[in-house]
Amino acid sequence: MPQHGNNWRDQDASIFQELTTPIRIQQFLDQIPYSTDPIYRCPMRVVRDRKAHCFDGALFAAAALRRIGHAPRIIDLFADRDDDHLLALYRVDGCWGAVAKSNFAGLRFREPVHRSLRELVMTYFEVYYNIAREKTLRGYTLPLHLRRYDRLGWEVNDEPLDEIANRLDEIRRVTLLSPAQINQLHIVDDRSYQAGLLGSDAAGLYQPD
Repeated sequence: MPQHGNNWRDQDASIFQELTTPIRIQQFLDQIPYSTDPIYRCPMRVVRDRKAHCFDGALFAAAALRRIGHAPRIIDLFADRDDDHLLALYRVDGCWGAVAKSNFAGLRFREPVHRSLRELVMTYFEVYYNIAREKTLRGYTLPLHLRRYDRLGWEVNDEPLDEIANRLDEIRRVTLLSPAQINQLHIVDDRSYQAGLLGSDAAGLYQPD
């Protein structure tokens, strides 16, 4: 198995033998608890601790996607009065899909059927909301290719993760909504709200002011 400049131990790397498709990677992330810890975990630590939040999960998914032939790319969805959300991207026949770890049911896997990044991101709009029932997604960054951090060992070390997070704050952003559109948004209805929170950990939910 290619190591991509990192130093995975055999017992840790063996998990990738089972993660042979994007949906199997998603299923692994769905099976482990959502992390409410205020730390970043590199992919190897996700394997060892068996927990992850959206940042950790996106990096783990990128590492796993790389092993089945996809570039290790992530994208940051940014929000107002809410947490940002990271996706690991992959492409099939020129169309985008995503793998993600989330505390919300609707912010996870996407099939590779989206012809542009904007088209992919907009599938998250209606299900991206806070506990005040406000629809909070406002835009996304350009993709960040994690290969540039191979020299730092991002797959097996926690130390480079702050640098990755800082870089996501610097990348050019694409805004989705105008101020007028934001002012006209409706709150989420009760049925959709409850569906999105299915299986969530209350300790990990963003608390708006």
